[in-house]
Amino acid sequence: MATATEQAQESCPFSPDQRRSTVAPGLLKNTKVVQGYASVRDVLRNPEAKQAGFKAELINRGGLTRPPILFLSGDAHRQQRAATARFFSPRVVEERHRPDIEHQVDRIIAGLRNSGSARLDDLALDLAVSVAATIVGLTNSDRSGMIRRLDAFFSVGTALRNGVLARAMTFLQGQARMLHFHLADVRPAIAARRKAPQEDVISHLIAEGHRDRDILVECFTYGAAGMVTTREFITMAGWHLLEDAPLRARFLKGERAARIAILEEILRLEPVVGSLYRRMEGRAEALELDIRSANSDPEAVGPCPFHIDPDRSRARRVGGAGMAFGDGEHRCPGADVALAEAEIFLERLLRLPGLTLERAPDVGWNRLVTGYELRGCRVALNAEDS
Repeated sequence: MATATEQAQESCPFSPDQRRSTVAPGLLKNTKVVQGYASVRDVLRNPEAKQAGFKAELINRGGLTRPPILFLSGDAHRQQRAATARFFSPRVVEERHRPDIEHQVDRIIAGLRNSGSARLDDLALDLAVSVAATIVGLTNSDRSGMIRRLDAFFSVGTALRNGVLARAMTFLQGQARMLHFHLADVRPAIAARRKAPQEDVISHLIAEGHRDRDILVECFTYGAAGMVTTREFITMAGWHLLEDAPLRARFLKGERAARIAILEEILRLEPVVGSLYRRMEGRAEALELDIRSANSDPEAVGPCPFHIDPDRSRARRVGGAGMAFGDGEHRCPGADVALAEAEIFLERLLRLPGLTLERAPDVGWNRLVTGYELRGCRVALNAEDS
C-alpha cells in the first residue's frame, strides 16, 4: 500500500526537485535517522533527549563554568530562556528591534543604490550581523571587520576534509579565528559592559557571573544561530521571490502578515538547518532528525508538500515554517527577529525599480551548522528602469 507521502505525490505535479537547497552526508557517525513530522517532534519535545552535533562533544568536555544556553536542558535551560526572553519576545521585536532593523535596511539599500549591484548573500550577512550584534552586545568593534571575521570562521565548516592532518589544520584554523573574534570583538564588548551595563545579552551574562570564556562561547552560539542561518534564509527567500514573478507580486501586494506567511512557507520548503542531532541516555547511537522530511510530511503540512503555497491546509498546531525553527525547549528564540529582518529587507529590496537577478547563487553545504550555503547570488539595478 502506498504511504501518505506517495499518495500525495501521485496527484501533485510538484516533486522534491522544487527545492533549491541540498543536503550532504550526516555530521555524526553511528546515527539513527528519524523522519516524519510527528517522529521528529516527539524527539525534540522529549526531556531526555540531549543536544548532539554543533560541537556538543567539545563543549561538554571543554571545562566551561556555564555551558551556553544551546547545550542546557531541563530546569537550567528553562531558567536561562526565561531570563533572556526579554531580548526576543514579540513585543520587544516590534518595539525595540524593528526600528533598528529598519535603520540597517535603509543603510544597506542606500549602498546598493549607490553601487548599482551587489551580492545578495553579502547584503543579508551585513543585515544579520548588524542586528544580532546589537541584541547580543557586540557593538564595540568595527562592524565590517566583525562581518569578515565571522564569515571566515563559519566558512571553516564548509568543506569535507579527509585525513588526520587536514582535519587538524581545519581545527587549528578554527581556533585561531575564534581567538581573533574574541580579541577583536568579544573582549572589547565585555570590558565596555563591565563599566556600563546595557540591555543586551552580554550584560546579562556578566550579571549572571559568566566568565569571559563562557561569554565567548555564548557569542559564538548566537553568531551561528542569529547571523549565519539568517543570512541563508534571507538569501534563499530572495532567490525564490526574484525568480517567481507571481509570488513576488503577491509578497509586495500583501500586508505584513501575508508577507510573513510567504516567508514561512519558503522556509518550510527550504529549512536552513537540514538535520538536528540528539542523544538519549544509555544509547550509543545519536539520533539524526531529518527536518526536511518533517517539513514535507503531508500528514502535517497538507498535500503537495513541495509546492510553495502560503494558503496550504496544515494539521492543527503545525506552524507556517514547520520545524524550520526547531521545536520543544530548544526552539529558536530568535525566530521572530529573523522573520522581521527578512520581511523588512526583502519588501524594500524588491520594490527597487529595475531590480534584477544577475546571477543565481552557488549552493553548498556547511557541516558545522548542518545546513545549506548560498554564495555569489548577485542582484543589480537596471539604470533604464530606475
